[in-house]
Amino acid sequence: MRAGDARVLLTGAGGGIGQAAARALVDAGAAVLLAGRSPARLAAQARTLLHETSAAVAPRVEWHAADLAQPDGVADLARAASAWGCNVVVHNAGVPGFGRLEAFTPAEVAEVLHLNLVVPMLLTQALLPGLRAHSTARVIFIGSVLGRLGLPGYSVYGASKFGLRGFAEALRRELADTGVGVQYLGPRSTRTGFNSDAAAHYNRATGTAMDEPHIAARALVELLHSGAPERFLGFPEKLAVRLNGLVPAWLDGAFAKHRTALPPLAPPPAALASSPQAPPADADAHPLMHGAP
Repeated sequence: MRAGDARVLLTGAGGGIGQAAARALVDAGAAVLLAGRSPARLAAQARTLLHETSAAVAPRVEWHAADLAQPDGVADLARAASAWGCNVVVHNAGVPGFGRLEAFTPAEVAEVLHLNLVVPMLLTQALLPGLRAHSTARVIFIGSVLGRLGLPGYSVYGASKFGLRGFAEALRRELADTGVGVQYLGPRSTRTGFNSDAAAHYNRATGTAMDEPHIAARALVELLHSGAPERFLGFPEKLAVRLNGLVPAWLDGAFAKHRTALPPLAPPPAALASSPQAPPADADAHPLMHGAP
């Protein structure tokens, strides 16, 4: 697909990769519908893109505010994008999730999986009737190399991206007889505010290279043009992705420094760390009180 023919819904438009992606798409000639939670930030971003683009033709930029954490937000954005004539959706919105599994609360695990995996699935489902109406359309997921390479400290985040890549692969095959192409872009670690201080320290301690956001943005435009099913960025990350797909156990011992670079676990609360109290005198009469099967 030529960028000049693309009407792109870009979620997470205000983030580091999102801002770079919006600029790259507009500069390439695409019409872009910016989506995010803050109307003020989206309006300012749209004004900047309209006045500072290097596109050869007049830029086409609009915005729509929606909270994708809410079911109504997904449905509202899908209606607005379909009415606008969207023929490309770029799923870029998401939340980070770094740390040892024991450090996450159940609510944090659910949030990462919901926003990084379930929301793109639901938004794609809602947009599909409109996308099918076009002779050529695209669904592009901006995931991560962690969608094919599991690293210590990224069990929760990696699960969301493994799921996203699996969804993209299955949906691509499901829609193979339609005009809707499905693609997955896997950037490596990128220098944006998405990374917490702990994640940045982990990257330094492990020698993890970090790309600037424009690297992922440029790859996104190239992916749109090429139609390739998926692309991963960076070396040795691309090699590791290939090896992990063939013989994943071979790489298990390669990440010792990543494991040791993780933040230490916080000590358990005093109430949990203290010795349990003696059971009541009649505990034998109520075996469930002391954990009997």
